[in-house]
Amino acid sequence: MLKAGSTAAAPALQLEEVRRVHSGGCDRVTAPAGVTLGFERGTFTALVGPSGSGKSMLMHCAAGLDRPDSGRVVLDGVSLGSRSERELALLRRGRVGLIFGVHRLQQGLTVYQNIAMARRIAGHRAVPQQVDAVLRRLGLCAVRHRPMSELSDGGRQRVTVAQALVSHPAVILADEPTGALDAPSARQVLELLRGYVRAARRTVVMATHDPVAASYADRVIFLRDGAVEGEVHRPTAHAVAERLNARP
Repeated sequence: MLKAGSTAAAPALQLEEVRRVHSGGCDRVTAPAGVTLGFERGTFTALVGPSGSGKSMLMHCAAGLDRPDSGRVVLDGVSLGSRSERELALLRRGRVGLIFGVHRLQQGLTVYQNIAMARRIAGHRAVPQQVDAVLRRLGLCAVRHRPMSELSDGGRQRVTVAQALVSHPAVILADEPTGALDAPSARQVLELLRGYVRAARRTVVMATHDPVAASYADRVIFLRDGAVEGEVHRPTAHAVAERLNARP
């Protein structure tokens, strides 16, 4: 049985000296390379860096989808290192919202059915009012009864965001959540994530390469070559872009 060992003051997500060695073309790449980070409850953090900086692998380790070669991950008070794959899956269902592409969508089901299914998988009843509330916030009411196969890429991405939010998880991990969206839809999703953090005191960690998306976060952490290069609080899009474009 999974039990949280956290207190109210403990971070929602803690990474301690997390290191992962994996294949990068012809070479072996270490990314993340001994990263230590804490993500407090009620905060919105963006991980920003060039391709190969380790931000996506860091997110996978944080979710228990990939195991680090060394180091420790503590998610909502649970240390992931000694957990079985089944225990990790149960942990994700109950406490983590994942926005990692659109692979969790069932193409033969409607928008409403996909969101309701995500809530049931997390161990909750699919209360229509709660599903409807998420549909309204993401502008999906008009397509609620349409099968996923009829939606655009941007529409599918918004349904994935809805799946992550509908069960009110303690931590949301989002890897490029606005990558397939036009500017108005991206703004809608980012404002929703930011509002969720503030209203529900939940934690959002987002990997992105987009300075505008990063500017919605409370804190931006810059990664390069698998290591933390620095961070900025209360970021602006201009400040993030300048940092990204600076030569190492």
